[in-house]
Amino acid sequence: MRKQQLQASLPLLLALSPMAGAVTLYEDVDTELSAKVQGAVGVFHSRESYAQTGVREAGSVDWQEATLQYGLEFKRRGIAAGEVFGGLDWVSSASFGDGDAAGWTVGDERTTKIENAYLGWRGESLEFSGGRQNVVVGDGFLISGDALNIGKGLLDGEVNRGGAYYLTGRKAFDQTAIVRWGGKEGWRGDLMWLKSDNPAQASPELSVATLEHLAEAGTLGVTAIKVSDTDQELADILYPERKGMKLYSVRGQGNAGVSDLFLAGEHAWERKSGGQESAWYLETGWTFSQLPGKPVVNYRYSRFSEGYDPLFYGNGRALGTWFQGEVASNYAGPFSSNTRVQHVGVKAAVSDSVNVGALFYDFDTIDRSLGNRDARELDVYAEWAVDEHWSVLPLVGYYKPSRSAEAGGSQLGTARGNVYGQVLLVFGF
Repeated sequence: MRKQQLQASLPLLLALSPMAGAVTLYEDVDTELSAKVQGAVGVFHSRESYAQTGVREAGSVDWQEATLQYGLEFKRRGIAAGEVFGGLDWVSSASFGDGDAAGWTVGDERTTKIENAYLGWRGESLEFSGGRQNVVVGDGFLISGDALNIGKGLLDGEVNRGGAYYLTGRKAFDQTAIVRWGGKEGWRGDLMWLKSDNPAQASPELSVATLEHLAEAGTLGVTAIKVSDTDQELADILYPERKGMKLYSVRGQGNAGVSDLFLAGEHAWERKSGGQESAWYLETGWTFSQLPGKPVVNYRYSRFSEGYDPLFYGNGRALGTWFQGEVASNYAGPFSSNTRVQHVGVKAAVSDSVNVGALFYDFDTIDRSLGNRDARELDVYAEWAVDEHWSVLPLVGYYKPSRSAEAGGSQLGTARGNVYGQVLLVFGF
């Protein structure tokens, strides 16, 4: 049971999932009140640095990050043939040391802010909610929370969100209004209005509609998004074509009725003032369920056009989806734009509480005049569920770019391979 819990929760926790675990403060037939505490501490080292913000010099960096999320959730049943639910919590975050390898953080960021503050009602096949909350669409290819946590390194701190760039403790959209209908089988859908207060995203306002069909063999879905507004001053610097952008996607995920098979894919089209962009992926995997440790092997090909805007993408499903490569996706680039990526992932259980895995990526830049991010990366990691509250994730990566920053790449001073390491301690009560 511990291994199963680890496989389901740890990568998603690192990818900014809702808080796991709870302590019941009060419960009767109609009412439930719970307190939740979740956090993470990370220690990081990178032998090389990256030219993203202008605050880094060539050489190694060491830094630490911490997040703590704490608050309350409640449910009140028997209201209009359904239940009322809500939550209120805060996140404290901090970065220490040199700041991260790209200079998104500089090591002295600290803040505490409200994270979730929402209220809703749900019935048998209908749900309404509003307020400040996290939102994920599909497996995070388009939206996986408002989880970009830049610090003081970019734009002289104008987009500072409080540090802990990698751990990304902040993920809630500032304002939401959501209607969901349907159940766990058959047709279901969402209508959503989302307003971000994230300056690193230029604080966009989005309208989102989804329609899905859920069946035992898999899920098929379509999504439509319109960006109706942005902070124009920041958008002119960061995303000049984001306001007014429309995005459409079709996606599928499942096993097609074969228990050990995994299939997934999505194709997204963007209509912007400068023209049309697109991104898509196809993925297949197999679980060798009869072998010891039940090893899983996945292969994925993804392509993101030259001017594709990845919006609020993130790890909605597992480690490496959609932050592809621990070094590439966080520090070196590409950041889900102007690239083709081939990915192979392997994972197996070595005991009831420990999984091990490896993630390989090959990055191929489409238009090298916009910067050359050709590279390969290998990340080897373990997931150890110490008990039901504590987990440890060590990871070692090797990233080899084809060019240094001085030759059109992003790695400062050299194109030699970068050795990267991190150890994360994650807890929830």
